[in-house]
Amino acid sequence: MKYFYTSISDPSQGLPHFVGVGYVDGQVFVHYDSHSQRAKPRVSWMEKVGKEDPQYWDSQTQIARGAEETFRRNLEILRNRYNQSEGFHIIQLMFGCELRKDGSKGEFMQYGYEGRTFITFDKETRTWVAPVPQAQITQRKWDALPAQNQYFKSYLEKECIEWLQKHLSYGKETLLRTEPPAVTVRGKTELEDGMETHICRLDGFYPREIDASWTRDGEVWKEETFSGFLAPNADGTYHYWLSIRIDPKERGRYRCHVEHDSLQEPLDLALEEPKSNLGIIIGCVVAVLVLVGVIAGILVFLMRRRDDYRAYRLTGPPVMLKAPG
Repeated sequence: MKYFYTSISDPSQGLPHFVGVGYVDGQVFVHYDSHSQRAKPRVSWMEKVGKEDPQYWDSQTQIARGAEETFRRNLEILRNRYNQSEGFHIIQLMFGCELRKDGSKGEFMQYGYEGRTFITFDKETRTWVAPVPQAQITQRKWDALPAQNQYFKSYLEKECIEWLQKHLSYGKETLLRTEPPAVTVRGKTELEDGMETHICRLDGFYPREIDASWTRDGEVWKEETFSGFLAPNADGTYHYWLSIRIDPKERGRYRCHVEHDSLQEPLDLALEEPKSNLGIIIGCVVAVLVLVGVIAGILVFLMRRRDDYRAYRLTGPPVMLKAPG
């Protein structure tokens, strides 16, 4: 579960000054911005929270409004601290927690300014880490508030995890489902050097975490390999791809290896021989010959029609004899 707070100093094209968004497993479940001034659910299963706690959305709205005002002031403070002029500036906060497969937990909280890390909370020592000189003033002030830092540690380790478990129970039909990836492998030959490029595509899988790699003789192989970004589909599933460039003589040694929660066993897809261009070339030649034949036939037909028309003009139609009387 992650929360992102973003505040900008100079909104343009109707953008709000402040936006707060919550995610569970990459799915937006709550949203607030300075235009609506209201925290709202973004998934149907979050309506259960409001039924169990009628004050939930009011309290979330008040928290978001307080964060909005704080971020406005912080923007001005950091602009002066960096000795910057007025204009577009951005401050962000990211915090949250995670439950891993092995039962372990993870927590994080950090601020960013102008797209770079400004200050990070270390929950083990309950202190703040300042990677830039401008953050050292903030570090000293916040480290002088041990009760506040203890609250952050407690929230991340306990309350955040408890809410994550609640959300998983509310949205289990969506969040805990599994969708297996549709995996295809396609190859092509590069005419310049005779090497082959093969692409392994994975589509429609959920949850997001997936382990896909190229293997050679059963071992992970990274040489001459590339991969795309793991990205969402419109239906909430994900897609991904990875490619490899190989010598066609060694094609049989490679596999696209895929592991995912939806699969009972890992998949190992062999590389197929790229389709030859010869068939395509022959098909094109045949199509051209057929087209030429059709055009020739049409020309012959038109020439005959022209000759018939000339004969008609010279002789005229046959004379029809009238019946007597």
